[in-house]
Amino acid sequence: MSENLKPQDATSLDPTTLDPAVDNPAQERPAQDSHGSVSPAAESHAQSAPAAENLTQNSPAARVQLDGAAASEASAAETARAAEKARARRAAVPRAAVPAAERGVSKIKMKEADEPMRPASRMPALPSDEEIAAALAKTVSEDGAGGADNVGAAELSGEDSAAQRPSAEELAKRQAAREKAANTKPVLTRVFQVLIAVFYPIVLLVLAIRLVTTSTFLWIEYHRPGFPADSFGFSTEDRVTYGSYTVDYLLNFAPARYLGDLVNDIGNPLFLTREVGHMADVKAVIVMAFLSALALALIMVVGMIYLSRRSFGGNRRALFAGSILTLVLIIGLGVVAVTGWERFFAEFHKIFFADGTWTFYTDDTLIRLFPSQFWMDSGIFIGAFVLVVSSLTMAFTWPTKDRREAVAAASRPGRRAA
Repeated sequence: MSENLKPQDATSLDPTTLDPAVDNPAQERPAQDSHGSVSPAAESHAQSAPAAENLTQNSPAARVQLDGAAASEASAAETARAAEKARARRAAVPRAAVPAAERGVSKIKMKEADEPMRPASRMPALPSDEEIAAALAKTVSEDGAGGADNVGAAELSGEDSAAQRPSAEELAKRQAAREKAANTKPVLTRVFQVLIAVFYPIVLLVLAIRLVTTSTFLWIEYHRPGFPADSFGFSTEDRVTYGSYTVDYLLNFAPARYLGDLVNDIGNPLFLTREVGHMADVKAVIVMAFLSALALALIMVVGMIYLSRRSFGGNRRALFAGSILTLVLIIGLGVVAVTGWERFFAEFHKIFFADGTWTFYTDDTLIRLFPSQFWMDSGIFIGAFVLVVSSLTMAFTWPTKDRREAVAAASRPGRRAA
């Protein structure tokens, strides 16, 4: 055996030149799990260590292999010690100090480390440069066409609006028509205002007459101080009783015999035939006056309802005009009556009754029940009542500054006021 074949010691040999596995220690390193424990392959490699010791006693080649195995075992032992230290450090850190999210991530990573990574089967297809350029060109062309259409539509709408827009002259005519319509007062509104103003004194006068034709007024008149007594024997009670029959006859629907059948204490008729006939004429005039006044009052109510809905302040103006008219009439009649009562009384009867039907003797029942003083007191009461009511009406409907301003505000366009 030559000197070249002389076995060398472990220190003179390079393990990397003898064993290819030593060149890549990662291939010979025992497999460990995620917790740092040595895999079964490492254990089997450790079990083969006694056999390697036996080989060192037999041949130089075996000694070389033994040296490589020793180096591998040392590397595995060092790796195990590092894993053990890492395990100790993880055990020293409290579990609560590690966030739940990190613990979940670590578990996922550990599980993924156990399984081999699987390559993607197919990558998603991306559009080519030509396809991207074509899509951009299509978008630009569509935007340009839409903008042109919008511009054309705007031009057409502008032309249509310009064609439909009225001229300045036409606008002025329309404005004048609107102002005229706003200022025009409805005919029916004016009609109702005039009717209310004319009917007001008539209704008020008839109302005063109705107050006179009551048993209450008779009782007050017969009992007032200074009323003349009957010189032919009627007492105050007789006058109240017989006078009440007369007033009731004027207001009921009884025939003329309602008065013709009345008799006095000795059985003689209380009223003569001429007296009953005159009272029938008075009843006809009274009933006609009351019915006419009722109809006029209904028309006034309808007119007031209409004016309250269609004309701001229309009722006030109508009643104000009616109160002025009533005051003028009642003051004029009062002056005539005061200056010549007998003539005024005669002329009044001539209007409603025929001559010779309303004159009686002083001893007739009608003259004894209703002397001249009674008619004078009745006229004074009627005049005073009409004067007071019409004056109050005028005061409450007087066109004050605030009322005029309210009417002017209501006369503006948007609200019609008569």
